[in-house]
Amino acid sequence: MMAMTMSYLVVSPSTTTTTNTRALSSSFRKLTLANPPSPLLHTPTLPSRIPKPSKFAAQSKGNDSADAPDRLISAMVYFYPFFDGVQYGKYILTQFTPFQALIQPLVPAIRVFKSFPFNGFLVFLTLYFVVVRNQNFSRYVRFNTMQAIVLDVLLIFPDLLERTFNPRDGVGLDVLMSLDSTVFLFLLVSLIYGSSACLLGNLPRLPIVAEAADRQVL
Repeated sequence: MMAMTMSYLVVSPSTTTTTNTRALSSSFRKLTLANPPSPLLHTPTLPSRIPKPSKFAAQSKGNDSADAPDRLISAMVYFYPFFDGVQYGKYILTQFTPFQALIQPLVPAIRVFKSFPFNGFLVFLTLYFVVVRNQNFSRYVRFNTMQAIVLDVLLIFPDLLERTFNPRDGVGLDVLMSLDSTVFLFLLVSLIYGSSACLLGNLPRLPIVAEAADRQVL
């Protein structure tokens, strides 16, 4: 009888401890399920895709229209390739009087431009590094300036052809006259169209040179 009592006294505390442990575990499990811990790390949210900027387009009297100083500067730069290539009009100017009357007001400026052999190169450097590469100017001004520069650079090709062949008479001279007259007319049309469009606030895009200008102007 005393042995059973002793055994009961020894076993009873252990059983009570086990029961309490199970009760605590069950309560903790219920508490955990009721209030799950918030995760410390969150899945990062990918930023929304940034739309690519659309190509610049100036309008005559709407949104993104160029202001008056930008229009004036852009209109003036188209005189640069015309002054630099006016010598290609020597045949057409001698044959057609209306062209002489059209060019006559520009003769003093052309003489100043042609007075020094490196004026064209100096103007090229000034326009490219001071205007095109200068972010302080609007893209409207820089694009039009780059178009004028590219147009002037293209004058190298007819100049090389004229220096290489330089025919004196016959069919060769006729071809040369046609080539020079075509170059002059293209420069004149580019001057009138480019300057007029800029003064109106539009964005002129000259054939051949517009795409090259787009690639150079950021």
